[in-house]
Amino acid sequence: MGAPRIAVFASGQGTNFQAIVDAVQEGKLDVTIELLVCDKPAARVAQRARKAGVDTFLFTPKDYPSREAYEMEIIAELERRGVELIVLAGYMRIITSVLVEPFYGRMINIHPALLPAFPGVNGIGQALAYGVKVTGVTVHYVDGGMDSGPIIAQRVVEVADEDTEETLAERIHAAEQALLPAVIQQIAQGRVTLEGRHVRVSG
Repeated sequence: MGAPRIAVFASGQGTNFQAIVDAVQEGKLDVTIELLVCDKPAARVAQRARKAGVDTFLFTPKDYPSREAYEMEIIAELERRGVELIVLAGYMRIITSVLVEPFYGRMINIHPALLPAFPGVNGIGQALAYGVKVTGVTVHYVDGGMDSGPIIAQRVVEVADEDTEETLAERIHAAEQALLPAVIQQIAQGRVTLEGRHVRVSG
């Protein structure tokens, strides 16, 4: 049995994508990155994928009549490549049931807050504005709601009194880049079980 095939979805700089690529190259992550899906063809993450030799599916949403239309194309591409796990790593588009349903339990997302606190956009800024003393990162299954799927793993990041959004983001992103490849590896090893809203990690 070969390494599980994954697709990474991202929209921006691609630091989490790079962390996955690095973990694979360093032998810490036993997966094959089949595809990068990106809704912004000029994004830095697309350059990272080309440099890493990862195929890309780049698209411009406004070229399609609906979200469902481009998601159907993405699904065809994923199925053609035998993708077993989707990793949302800074993908900034809402996903519809067209994509969620066939991949439920096989699609994960990383969010820069301790869910269920501060879902949606700018979780880092929300946490800072609220005045919390700890925040962090969450890896969860995607269920079609706004960052509402079952939680697989979380990592805490303390908030310092002098933190700005930029300084806090630096530590949040470092935590993301450590946690996401580790969770993908647990899934690849068959150690993660989803039971309703509860996720169990063995070993």
